[in-house]
Amino acid sequence: MNDAVPMTTTVTGRKAFLELLRSEGVTHLFGNPGTTELPIMHALSEVPGLHFVLGLQESIVIAMADGYARASGRLAACNVHVAPGLGNAMGTLYTAHNSGTPLIVTAGQQELGHGLTEPLLYGPLVRMAEPVSKWAVEVTRLADLPRIMRRAAKIAMTAPTGPVFISLPGDILNDSAPLSLGQPTRVSTEVVPTDAVLDGLVDALLSARAPAILAGHELATGDALAEAAGFASALGAPVFQQSVPQGAHFLSEHPLYMGDLSRTQSQVRERLAPYDMIVSLGADLLRMSVFSEVDPLPEGMRVLQLGLRDWEMGKNWAAEQAVRIDLRSTLPRLTERLVAKGGAALAARAAKGVDAVAGTNWLANRARKREAALARRNDSPLHPDWLVCDLVERLPANAVVVEEALTSSRSLLAHLPYRDRHSFYGNVSGGIGWAIGAAVGIQLALPDRRVIALLGDGSSMYSIQALWTAAHEKLPIVFLIANNGGYRIIKERLRAFHGSEQYIGMDFEEPAIDFSALAQSLGVPALRADDADSYAKALGAALARTDGPTLIEAMVEKGP
Repeated sequence: MNDAVPMTTTVTGRKAFLELLRSEGVTHLFGNPGTTELPIMHALSEVPGLHFVLGLQESIVIAMADGYARASGRLAACNVHVAPGLGNAMGTLYTAHNSGTPLIVTAGQQELGHGLTEPLLYGPLVRMAEPVSKWAVEVTRLADLPRIMRRAAKIAMTAPTGPVFISLPGDILNDSAPLSLGQPTRVSTEVVPTDAVLDGLVDALLSARAPAILAGHELATGDALAEAAGFASALGAPVFQQSVPQGAHFLSEHPLYMGDLSRTQSQVRERLAPYDMIVSLGADLLRMSVFSEVDPLPEGMRVLQLGLRDWEMGKNWAAEQAVRIDLRSTLPRLTERLVAKGGAALAARAAKGVDAVAGTNWLANRARKREAALARRNDSPLHPDWLVCDLVERLPANAVVVEEALTSSRSLLAHLPYRDRHSFYGNVSGGIGWAIGAAVGIQLALPDRRVIALLGDGSSMYSIQALWTAAHEKLPIVFLIANNGGYRIIKERLRAFHGSEQYIGMDFEEPAIDFSALAQSLGVPALRADDADSYAKALGAALARTDGPTLIEAMVEKGP
């Protein structure tokens, strides 16, 4: 409990709300205020230690908080404005829900009783938020505020983590009463299975002819990359990243790492066909995008699922063994038992496994793709493969890449090495417009590292206002927008799925969008690159600037 507020004191709801956030470890409140949020804005001057980060639209507010929480591993808080504001926020709240990001999302609500008259901006906030929240509630008595806030923080931070929503009526915030604010609660989820369960897993692993590992999100959020690498080395099994690469899920320079799987069912099925067991480590098991008659999991494939999200276990395919565990705590114990029981035979098999993929692993493929990409250096407009290859080679050693460029970043993960859990952040939900705001939150959470946001022109336009927050906060982010003049991915899918090349409503023409001018209007210096030389000069200048953000508009080939 923070010493500034005694255990029981007469306090306003607005001040109690902020004190409760602060005592739960919240340091940044991301928001876009409206009339119903004015009590909170009023109280900010009374509660030191909370930094208010202004976003110019509610979807950006949620994205910034999402990025901050994902990068810091801490609870984040964000405040949006009644029904239209929560509606604006729903897309990025959906993304945070998919990611399992621990957020407390609040919205001001009309005063109790006043909502019955259906005033302007009123809406059923709890019902709106419920589908994309772990818990949603409205405060109806000031006396309940501490209990609700403590419960919300506990729920958000308990694995599987996720966002919670609280509706805050204005009269609750403006009222005052003697309150006991209580203490935070955190639930330990470092679950380690019994010896019998570990032995069962070891027996299953040793019985597999050709196991493969699926590395997932929980390895990044649980900081278990080293433990997963040790397990893979002992088993000698190739490692694939889950089909939605939302983070740095495995150390990509490990000799057994094979790269990420696509979300094309036939391709995934073919790639997994040589194996008889898939070991899912905190992964979304083969999450796909568009429908296909082909099942991505080969017939007869045995499945082991390990992690904290039991909802994912056996969700689409039966798991031979599904164990709810903390991966960082459990993998060393499992590896130790596996090595002890497997003995020399397992060691020999593991060595053979490393040799078998030496020519096809991520490192080998990266060398080949690098050569092909560098051969496109003189293309004009810029070739996206060259663009991302050159970007990766120029990154600072501790750089963090945030990606939402879709077609222009297709080859990014073939070049970018994951060296720690902060190396990469991606969009988990497919709902675009997340990355600019997320990059702001991630840079705030990781001030000693350099954030580079690789963006598409289409996705950027969903939340371009976030550039203002980056400028206002003086964050040294490099925003790299690959401008291909339209929705290239939609064009490609129209042609592939429907055989049509009539690209209606898919080009940004008459007029073209000038991203450099847009950025400058929002306080961000901008540079345009049409060829390799101008791009190299722009990137060098952007990386040299450390007192604020820079945007590079890279003109890439349009495609279809």
